[in-house]
Amino acid sequence: MTAEVATAPRRQIRRGAALRDAGPPVALIVIFGIFAALSPQFRSIDNVVNIVDAAAVLAVVTCGITFVLMMGSIDLSAAGVMGASALTVSLLVANNRNDNDFGLAGILIAVLLGGALGCLSGLALVLLKVPSFMATLGVSAVGLGVATLMFAGVQPNITDAMLESWAIERFLGFSYLTWIAAACILAGWLVQRYTRLGRYAYAIGGAEEVLLLSGVRVKPYKVAVFALAGAFYGLGGVMVTSQLGAGLVQAGDGYDFSAITAAVVGGTLLTGGRGGILHSAVGVLLVMVLTNGLVQVGVSPYWQGGVEGLIVVAAVAAAVIPQRRRNQVVK
Repeated sequence: MTAEVATAPRRQIRRGAALRDAGPPVALIVIFGIFAALSPQFRSIDNVVNIVDAAAVLAVVTCGITFVLMMGSIDLSAAGVMGASALTVSLLVANNRNDNDFGLAGILIAVLLGGALGCLSGLALVLLKVPSFMATLGVSAVGLGVATLMFAGVQPNITDAMLESWAIERFLGFSYLTWIAAACILAGWLVQRYTRLGRYAYAIGGAEEVLLLSGVRVKPYKVAVFALAGAFYGLGGVMVTSQLGAGLVQAGDGYDFSAITAAVVGGTLLTGGRGGILHSAVGVLLVMVLTNGLVQVGVSPYWQGGVEGLIVVAAVAAAVIPQRRRNQVVK
């Protein structure tokens, strides 16, 4: 009798978690079905491929921010980090500003710069006790400042064949950028699922006090998570450079808010401890389907930002209702 009483709440929790996780995929299918019924153009194969290709950069940026959100922190540095990485890679690969032609090494350096800026955010959080939103906002400004200095009033246009091919060449119908994004999602999921860094990111967001009482030094893991997120943003900046064929200070404009929207809509809580890379991947597709669908049915693109804002507010409100007792939104 006692065992039955004990297992009943457990089953209810599992059933509730299953329904909660099924929400975003079901919403994706429903929204796709509605737009497909309203617009023949929307349901065409070419448009579906366009949606997936357009989601590539956002998916990579969202991978990074998902790890930060899982800890219960927030990261607003994506725009600045992407701008710095975009200018770095455009000046290190073959371009019209200098004689550099470092190829893959230039791309790697741009990604590492993103990781270094992410590390700076983490250090400001754990050493200076600066709240994550303020620390990352400052690092974003640093990144934009670095990018502006490198821009120097003359736009660097890339001529590197390999980097240009990322946005132009296709494999199995999808651009190389899409396959890079798919590889990032897989790598992010493996880190989240099978490494101590991923498990501790969950645990920090769910019950940091328990980890501390267990003797775990959480500060290095927090810094590592921000560095990992910065590396994803850096790669995002490289991908935008490939799309534009030039390095721009504004390469990351709007990606910070869109990535947070996608992660939250996919089921990753701002309070941490729930969600993950696969949830965020669904959230990215949901946002992109909604954005594309609104355009296909004739809604002005100027409404898209407003719609994204409404979505993230509604998603956050729905997510925090069951957690009213947790009065801390972000760390």
